[in-house]
Amino acid sequence: MFKRMSLMLLAAIIVFGGIFGYKAIGNHFMNEFFDNMPMPVANITAASANADRWEASITAVGSFVAMQGTELTAETSGIVREILFESGTAVEQGQLLVKLDDSIDQPELARLKAAEKLAQIELNRNQRLFQERSVSELDLRRRESEAEQATAAVRIQQARIAQKEIRAPFSGITGIRRVNLGQLVSPGSAVVSIESLDPIYLNFTLPEQRLAEIHEGQQLRVRVDAHQEQSFDGVITAIAPAVRASSRSVEVQATLQNPEQKLRPGMFGRVEVLTGEARDVLLVPQTAIQFNTYGNSVFVLREEDGQLKAFQRFVQTGESRGDLINVTDGLAQGDRVATSGLLKLRNGAAVQVSENGNAQPSAELNPQPANQ
Repeated sequence: MFKRMSLMLLAAIIVFGGIFGYKAIGNHFMNEFFDNMPMPVANITAASANADRWEASITAVGSFVAMQGTELTAETSGIVREILFESGTAVEQGQLLVKLDDSIDQPELARLKAAEKLAQIELNRNQRLFQERSVSELDLRRRESEAEQATAAVRIQQARIAQKEIRAPFSGITGIRRVNLGQLVSPGSAVVSIESLDPIYLNFTLPEQRLAEIHEGQQLRVRVDAHQEQSFDGVITAIAPAVRASSRSVEVQATLQNPEQKLRPGMFGRVEVLTGEARDVLLVPQTAIQFNTYGNSVFVLREEDGQLKAFQRFVQTGESRGDLINVTDGLAQGDRVATSGLLKLRNGAAVQVSENGNAQPSAELNPQPANQ
């Protein structure tokens, strides 16, 4: 019995030892194969670090408002008898735009003018009689009061008639008219809007930390979506005296000349306030930067052993504009960096730069993506 048990134990040791030995040898050779297996060449895109000059500036967004703009309304009720303007046309200050029916007011004005004339004649007569001591001073003063009342009545009636003539309060461009001939309007009824477009205001806000960097008369540039190929120059003309407690921001107003009237009230503007002299910068596409909490890095490309390889390098970055970012330390002008496929790379990885132009990410200082 003891001999049989020994043989069984020996057989088990041999069988299981063979199994575990085979598994250990297999794992060893497998690990050795993967450790020595050559990494596939990563297909990437690349760009060079280029020098440029940037003007020190502050960026913001704002909205355009008319220097003068209002919606004209009727002061009194009446029937529209004349419309003397076309929608969207230029008008001059004081120009008559709409006239209401005054067929009843004009005869009343004529009656009051006749009464004024009679009162003036009576006054002149009493002045002569007073000099001849034929009337008392009380009678003279009564006639003077009657003449003044008659003149005041004429002026009141003239003012009533003027209320039925809607005129342009300033030179500008009219909007879409809101009334038609024969329409009965009431006090406060909208007639037409009018905007003065040249020059034009731009209102925007800046954080309170920037308050010391701006001043009245400072130059700025503005871009709008409607004219993407053009920038518009202006100057800061007003800075609010108080900082908003809710947002800790200060309101700023700039004035821009607008002779071609390309800028319209309500437009959205991207503002660049120029704050200092131009400085030299080293630029790479933002897609080349790996942003990490422990530091930003790039993969620099260089030839080694006859093959192009990527090597990770930590860099310090500064301001970004558009698709480009300023690298303040860690790169030199002309260094080539990987701009796509960074997740496939490791330090010393072999790479191949794609020649396909469609694979290269765009990198522009002022990108204008299509609105799709």
